[in-house]
Amino acid sequence: MTARRVWTAAVLGMAALLSVLLVLTQRQPTDLAVGGAGIALFVAAWFVLGLPRLDDPRGAPVLVVVIAVAVTLMVAASPTLAIVQAIAYSIAWVFCASVRGAVVQNLVVATGVTIGFLVSLGTAPGALLQTAFTIALSLGFSLAMGFWIAHMSELGERNGRLLAELQGAQAQIAALHRETGAAAERERLARELHDTIAQDLTGLVMLAQRARREPSASAETLQLIEEGARAALAETRALVAAGAAVGDADADLAGALQRLADRFARETGVHVALSVDAALELARETEVVVLRCVQEALGNARKHARASSVEIDVARADAATGEADDAQ
Repeated sequence: MTARRVWTAAVLGMAALLSVLLVLTQRQPTDLAVGGAGIALFVAAWFVLGLPRLDDPRGAPVLVVVIAVAVTLMVAASPTLAIVQAIAYSIAWVFCASVRGAVVQNLVVATGVTIGFLVSLGTAPGALLQTAFTIALSLGFSLAMGFWIAHMSELGERNGRLLAELQGAQAQIAALHRETGAAAERERLARELHDTIAQDLTGLVMLAQRARREPSASAETLQLIEEGARAALAETRALVAAGAAVGDADADLAGALQRLADRFARETGVHVALSVDAALELARETEVVVLRCVQEALGNARKHARASSVEIDVARADAATGEADDAQ
């Protein structure tokens, strides 16, 4: 149910209750007429001034003044109708853009109730005491509840702003992490290119210059050029393999390592023995780390070890650590 329907139902329900109470109090015909006029004015004020501006509090002062007049008429006809304060004070709080304005509008409603009591109860000391007590109790309760709700609303808005700022900061941190990771990867790739392929290509250039200066040594030089080109090609393939994605999301670690070992064996002619613990269960992020470690180890074996065979053994080194795995 929307706010409009809730408020309209509350106003009409209160008007019906007030009408029943007015009849049951068996007041004089004049009182019935005055009370009925107050109830009618109350309902008309809601539909003419309140309902159209439920989402726009700028029309609140006029609405509250009319409500206060209606309350005055009702309470003047019968003190029992002072129960209308329950919804009159609520309207004074809801139809206002500021807490200070709401307090002023509560005082306007309280003034209307006070005038109504003075008319219906009179100005005897006992009546004045009853009027003062009723006004103090109802107005004090309305102000206390209004201040508390306004404070909670302010805290909610502030927490919402803080949450939005936190989410924005987290997004910025994530973007910085991605940029930092990309920059580190570019630096690593630049170092790899400089230390391997760039040096191999420099050697090829020097061999080509040598072949042009020494035609008699061209056969030997061409062989050296071929060996250098093959080395550069192997380094290029190694860099591409190291930067390649792990594989499909549903691929397991053992399958990815097996494909990596087979490719290394085809490219280098070196026998690779792979052993993966079948009971090993790792998080996806940990599997990526293990695969990258094996890629780096094979790259080092290709460049520096001159090995005739390579053994890869992936197993849990310490069951207590949960994530400590060993790749050899």
